[in-house]
Order: sequence, then C-alpha cells, then structure tokens
Amino acid sequence: MEDFERPLLRQLATRMGIVDAYVDQSGDEMRHTSDATRERLLAAMGLDASTEARAARVLRRLRREKRAQCIAPVRVVRQRSKRLSRVLVRVPHMDAEHVAWRLTLVTEEGIRTEWSGDTHGGPSRRMALTLPVVPPLGYHSLDVDFHAGDTHRRGTQRLIVVPSRCTPPEARLHGHRGFGITTNLYTVRSAGNWGAGDIGDIKSIAHWLGHYGGSFVGMNPLHALRNAGYDVSPYSPITRLFRNPLYLRVEDVPELAHDASAREQIASPAFQAELAELRAASMVDYERVMALRMPVLVSLHRTFQLREVTNNSPRAREYANYIAREDPPLTGFATYMAIAEREGPDARRWPEPLRNANGDAVAQLRGELSDRVDYHRWLQFELDRQLGVAESDAMQSGLELGMYQDLAVGSASSGSDVWSHPELFLLGATVGAPPDMYSDEGQNWGLPAINPHVLRATGYEYWTRLLRAGFRHTGALRIDHALGLFRMFWVPLGESARKGAYVRSFSAELFGIIALESVRHNALVVGEDLGTVPPDVPGVLAKWGVLGSKVQVFERDFHTGRFRDADAYPRMALATVNTHDLPPLVGWAEARDIMLRSEVGDLADAGAASAMRASRMNDLGALVTSLIDAGLLPHDAHQHVTSDTLIPAVHAFIRRTPSALVGLSLDDLAHEATPVNIPGVWQDRYPSWSRRMRETLEELFGGARAETSLGGRRSDGM
Repeated sequence: MEDFERPLLRQLATRMGIVDAYVDQSGDEMRHTSDATRERLLAAMGLDASTEARAARVLRRLRREKRAQCIAPVRVVRQRSKRLSRVLVRVPHMDAEHVAWRLTLVTEEGIRTEWSGDTHGGPSRRMALTLPVVPPLGYHSLDVDFHAGDTHRRGTQRLIVVPSRCTPPEARLHGHRGFGITTNLYTVRSAGNWGAGDIGDIKSIAHWLGHYGGSFVGMNPLHALRNAGYDVSPYSPITRLFRNPLYLRVEDVPELAHDASAREQIASPAFQAELAELRAASMVDYERVMALRMPVLVSLHRTFQLREVTNNSPRAREYANYIAREDPPLTGFATYMAIAEREGPDARRWPEPLRNANGDAVAQLRGELSDRVDYHRWLQFELDRQLGVAESDAMQSGLELGMYQDLAVGSASSGSDVWSHPELFLLGATVGAPPDMYSDEGQNWGLPAINPHVLRATGYEYWTRLLRAGFRHTGALRIDHALGLFRMFWVPLGESARKGAYVRSFSAELFGIIALESVRHNALVVGEDLGTVPPDVPGVLAKWGVLGSKVQVFERDFHTGRFRDADAYPRMALATVNTHDLPPLVGWAEARDIMLRSEVGDLADAGAASAMRASRMNDLGALVTSLIDAGLLPHDAHQHVTSDTLIPAVHAFIRRTPSALVGLSLDDLAHEATPVNIPGVWQDRYPSWSRRMRETLEELFGGARAETSLGGRRSDGM
C-alpha cells in the first residue's frame, strides 16, 4: 500500500534531495526510505508534508519561488568550462513591448563591468545572456536588472569560478610519495606539555620526523571544544571555524617574557604539584588542564593589552589585522564563549533574548563583556600564530607538506556554529551512518544536519569559511566523512539510525569550492571515503583531484578474506593502517576493542563477544599470511608473531603501496594497544578521546621500536 499512498510527499521529498533507497555496505540489500521518515525529515527542513494537500501547497510555493528568481542565487563553474560565459536568467512577466536588461559583474578584486540590452516583454521566460569578459578564479557578484516603465526587477548571483582540480600531490611532493606520522594530538605525552598534547609537541614530532625524510605530521581536528564533561570529542566541536586553546603552548606566548605575575604563578609549588599530577595521569583531564592554564592566559592577555595594544605595537597591529580578516565570525564566536561563561555552554538553554546571536540583547551583553570577548579573540590570534610557526618549522625540517589537518563532519547542536547560523542547522534531524556489518543499529552522531538548500541559497559562505579555516597553516586537509559531500545520512531527532535516510548534497558545487581553496592554499585534499560508498564516488574524487582513503584492515576481499596486495592500492590515496575509530594495531591484533565493548555492555552477550574474537583471530591470521606472502615475515610467523615483528612488517607493507601519501600512526610506533574511541558507545560508558600515550615523546624518539619502522623508509622508494 505504502508504494502508492503518498505520491506528492514522495515528489516533494525527491525535490528536496531525500533518497528513495540505497544499497547497503554488503552490496546485497536495498534499503528503502519510509514515508514516515520522509515526512519527519521534511518537517526538519521546515516543510509541512503531513498530508497530501499540505505537500501540494509546499510544492506550489517552491515552484513560485523559483519562477520569481531572476537569476540563480549561486553558480559554481569551472574556469575552462564553456558554460562560464553563458548566463541563464529569467525575464519576469512584464506588460511592455520592450524590457531593458543590465548585467553587472563585480569581481572579487572589485573590478566592475556592466553591459546591457533589451528584449521583448510578455510572460515570464528563461533567456541566455553572454558574458563579454571571462572572470578569473574567485568569488564574484553578478547582478541582473530588468526595467520596463516603472516596473523594476533585480536578482543577484554569487558566481564562483573554480579550477578543474585540487592541488596535485606532485605540486608539493616534487615527484615522490609522501610519508608522515598521524597522531591524536591530545593523547601525546611529553616533558613540555601540561597534561595534553599541544602545538609544541607538533614541532617536536616534525623535527624528529625530518631526520627520516618525512613529509607531514597529521593530526585530529583542532576545532574548539567545551573541554568539559563528555564534550571532548574533536569530532563534535562547538565550532569548526576556530581552534581549541587546549593546544596552546603557554611557554611560547610572547607575553610570558614580560609578565612576572604569570611566571610566578607557574613557578609556585601548588601550580607545579598540579602540573606534575596532570603530566603523570593516564587520561587527559580536560577540565583540570584548562583550569590550570586559564589564569595564566588571562594574565598574559592583560599584559598584551597593556604592553602591545596601548602602544600600537607591531604585534597589536597583527592582532587588528587578524580580527579584520576573521570577523564577523571571530567576534561572534568570542561572544558565544563569553556568554557561555555566564549562562552555561548550551546556547539552547540560554534566556530567550540571548538565543538570537544577532539580537539587541546579545549586542548589549557583548559590550558589557567586552574584555572577555577580547580575551577569546586573543586566544584564537595566538593559536593561529603558534600554528603558523609550527607549520614554518615543519617545512624547515624538510617536511614538504608540513602539517596535515582534519575537518570534522559537523558541529554540536549546543555550540557557537549552530547559535550563529540557526537558519542553516536543523535541530529536527541529526547525521550519522546507516546499519552495516560493524553496527546493526547504524550510528547517530548527534550532530545537527545542515540544510543543503539553505547552504546553497546563502552562496556557500559558511562552507567557504570552513575550508579557509581548515586550509590555514596546512599542506593537506583531510575531510572527515567525505561521502557527506555526495549525500548525508539524516536521522529524525530521537530515532534510531535504522529510521534514517540519505539526503543529497550539491556535490559538484561543494567540490568546486574545495578545489578553489585547495589551489589558493597550495594544499592537497584527502577525502575520508569509508563506509557505504556509492559506485560513482571514486570517479568523482579522481576527477576533482581529491585523494581517497585506504585503510589496510579494510583493504581485503571480504568473500575470500584475503588482504589486498600492496600494488593494488591506488596512487591517489592516503594509505594508513587504521583510523581514530579503530584500535591501534596491537589492540586490533589482541581484540582489545572487542573486549572493551563487551565490558561496557555494547555486545549482546558473551557468545557474541566470543564469535567476534574468533573472527578477529581469523583476520589476524589472514593479515599474517599476506605479510608472509609479501616476504615481510618468515614462513613460520603464525607460530610466534609478536608486536615487535608485526608492526614493522605492516609498516613496511603500507610503505610499499603506490599511494601518494602514507601515514603511520604514532600510537602504532609506540606499540599502544588501547583505542582512543569506541564508536557508538557514549562516554558515560567509555572515556573516549581521553586516553594518553604511555611513553613520552622523548622516550619514543630515543627508543629502538620507532627506528625499526622508520629507518627503512628510503629503501621503500619514498
């Protein structure tokens, strides 16, 4: 019955990008979207389709709105496309014999070009005009005006001219493949950090890696977090536009040299005792780490205001330039942080007048909290400066790509991004992943969906800013869950992921802007394309010059169980052994993640855990067999494989692949076993994103284990 009950609902859902069905990860089962899910997801977009009559009204309204547009609000077109010079407009209905038109192009550089003509009046119709000039790469404004007597209609388009492809690997790597280390920065233990890894540790890793001819240091997203309670996942930030002060190296803040009070705080016995405890801890205590550093940073900000701003010093002018470049989002984020200190971190629970980021109440409170607002802007300024220094140091150490950073898939519903862009984020739908072989129920990440139609209607302003923030101070940007650039899996609020559906994105336009920002920043792009992958995805990534992701433990024939040979990996890829959602190699081989899932009650029963462990041991056996076949382990390795033999062999294998980039995990080099994250398990049951490394960087750098994996790099042709 359902196949024929709601034809208008389905028509509307299709128009808004809701996919009717998809093939699951196994490739064997077709999963269909229910009408109930269609209705809920449309409601999340603000469209009432609860009856056929209401769906019909919405469809009519959408058609009227489209016909009323003189020109599409945005157009993303390749610079070498023949379509670039052709402009499609809609001549409005005008009862006149002649209708005058004028096109005005204002380029990103401010160059203005106008041309005009006339056409006949009558009913509304489409018309093609030709641009007399070819605009360069960039973000331009194109206005169209129609006049007939006293009647005037106008439309504006954001014209985005993009390159054909992203920056290619050879542009940065000069013909060879790039090798690097990936790390979850917060886990890093060192003699210099304050209980969580920081930018100073990035510099240390880069300097060390330079001795082995490495090309990059990769890391988790550095986006701003609450740094309190369960809100510590780098993949659930309060904003993706700005970064986490947790990663500041306090000793590197220039004001420390001029602030005796701050130095006295740090040198005090109580401070040093707390610092020693945090450095010795096995888990990152985000709240204590931030509580220790914040009084010092407040003092340093005060010194900055008195010493630099008052004297209009070069550093103060750099700060002013930073604000000018990053505003208005910077001041908006700083305002959110200042209000959150007073009202709590969840903007959805603030007094009603403060929930409007652009309202009078917020403007008034921003003035009252001006010092705190400036403090949070200054933190971002100093973070940006330190990351710039780290990138420069990495390049000087010989790393061609310097840093490789990560862009998370979404933002927390309680945070700054959602507060600042309520029209963009949908509080009635969250994003996640459909059921697959790893999760029968699928995944609900709890992050609000972004309405692709609003994102497009606003000229991709937010998307552009996201990319610019991500590309800043990096030679490569990894886009988490790049499949979301094609379609995102939405789950109606409060429902299981089993009741979700895919919603299409405007993928060609999103990729075009990625390519533009990639070329402008001379940085590579890596798309994390794991999961339920539509068949067209690899070809689209290749067309745009985006590297895919190849993870060794997934690269196997699931029918035979055999791992793929190294030469079967593609060139345009980042090849790694694992990801942040998988245990380190030692933990994988020991089934440590399965044991932990059983302990926290994530598995149905002991039988399920036993079956999963048996399956993992079969996986391990298949991996060892592949390494034996590759000549990387002796023929009798099944009887006596250990982490000391397995890890170097796996690293030697991954280095043999033809992939343009190869990343080795710092956790694997240190023989860590405990995962940093158990996907799908809430942090009240397992403290994801908090586990620290057992060894310090200094111990790792001086040990033989890492040397075993890194020392043979050049013999593998990298």
